[in-house]
Amino acid sequence: MIASARLYEWAPSLIVAWRRLLEWVSEAARVPLEIVESRSLSLDELWARDDLGCVFMCGYPWALRDDRPPVLAAPVPSPPRYGGRPVYFTDFVVRADSRFQSLEDTFGGAFAFSTEHSHSGYNAARFHLLQYRTPARPTLYARLVGPLGRQIRVLDAVIAGDADVTAVDSYALDLLRRHANERVPKVRVIATTVAAPSAPLVASPTLDVASRDRLTEALMTVHTAPDMAGTLDELLLTRFVRVRPPDLEVFLDRQHAAEAAGYPKLA
Repeated sequence: MIASARLYEWAPSLIVAWRRLLEWVSEAARVPLEIVESRSLSLDELWARDDLGCVFMCGYPWALRDDRPPVLAAPVPSPPRYGGRPVYFTDFVVRADSRFQSLEDTFGGAFAFSTEHSHSGYNAARFHLLQYRTPARPTLYARLVGPLGRQIRVLDAVIAGDADVTAVDSYALDLLRRHANERVPKVRVIATTVAAPSAPLVASPTLDVASRDRLTEALMTVHTAPDMAGTLDELLLTRFVRVRPPDLEVFLDRQHAAEAAGYPKLA
């Protein structure tokens, strides 16, 4: 079985820190896991595998699946904005030196996105933008730039001037600010969505229940291990908590709200 934090491996030092965490979890749970870091492997390809042992998965594609992988636990980010909860936000980002001072200023421009089945990169933005649509203005952006696949690429599109605005996972942006800060000073957050449940760590049904339970227990106790305090600090994490799968239905609720309002596409 494999383990992967591919979703949040936005910098070389993050790859090292996530590996350290996942190796600790594997040993503590007594579940052998192969750590997968391949940059050639897309997230969709990763999540389609049937040998997931402990893998971060965005909650929206999880909710979209008929064969939802069993959920192990979810992270609680440590920055104060998360309030000690297993949540994240979506930040709307523009270039730091742009003329845009509010989200409304970007309307009529170009919006960069990663994939349509990303919550932070698409679904959350679409739900947030519902409040700005009117019968006279059903579409808010003139064109979309994407799908660009990875959220790091949507940031690059904004920095390069290929798009006016984008939406990114706030926790990932916080990690990038901590570990690879060359991009962050070049962008500016102009709006933030409501909170959404943190991306959970999942396993395939092919992994036996006892092993899944031990992995969950290891994740939930890692914050008590003195030798992991530094790693959790690097990863901006307080702890991991159990997940109620019904709580992840909120991703579909926000999709359905947009569709019911006649806004299935961002542009």
